[in-house]
Amino acid sequence: MRFFSRLFQRPPPPFTAALDVTEPVALIGDIHGCDMLLNRLLDKLAAARGPLRIICVGDYIDRGDGSAAVIDTLMQRPDIHCLKGNHEAMCLGFLDDPEKCGSRWLRYGGLQTLASYGVAGSVQGGERGLERVRDDLALAMGDVRIDWLRDLALTWQTGNLLVTHAGGNPAQAVDNQRSRDLLWGHPDFMTTPRTDGQWVAFGHVIQDEPVMAEGRIALDTGAYATGVLTAAVLGDGPPRFVTA
Repeated sequence: MRFFSRLFQRPPPPFTAALDVTEPVALIGDIHGCDMLLNRLLDKLAAARGPLRIICVGDYIDRGDGSAAVIDTLMQRPDIHCLKGNHEAMCLGFLDDPEKCGSRWLRYGGLQTLASYGVAGSVQGGERGLERVRDDLALAMGDVRIDWLRDLALTWQTGNLLVTHAGGNPAQAVDNQRSRDLLWGHPDFMTTPRTDGQWVAFGHVIQDEPVMAEGRIALDTGAYATGVLTAAVLGDGPPRFVTA
């Protein structure tokens, strides 16, 4: 009986909800230490037809060479709303527990972040030890920057648009999402058709080109590897992608 119930199960209806935002917004994908690309993209967005609220989807640090510069640029722009990505979470994990979290973070781009703050380190911590490297990084960053990372939100919403780093669990309402799914993604996010009329903009997974379809807006074009940083501009005429 279970086989026949699956056989005659109706497919979910197609996603037909129109994107509805309450104000013009620009959503910027994963920056990953590409400070020059960020500045170019911000200059392009400043030339838009009207003012835009700018939202960044997270992953400001690691892999690229300018993590420190990216953080300082974003902190100096109170008009930019920044969300937390999994790389910010890994960095905070290293600061809180270097022995437990250090090796993983350093393998996934943390070495470049250390270098941007003038801190030497290695995956094993070398002779200095991971705790010593953590202490040097904490001193170089300072409490204000570290607190800024800790205070980053996981989501931002307007109308029927949800912005988060990695998309989340399509079977759960926004208020019921686990932070892990919002930061690291969920295995069903890209394969389960949306039936709730909710659009979700996200980064985290590198795309050959930005995509806006089926209730999803994919923004990560791999800036540190491709040299292309992407923003989606919504509510300011027809939806469009802007790149630097």
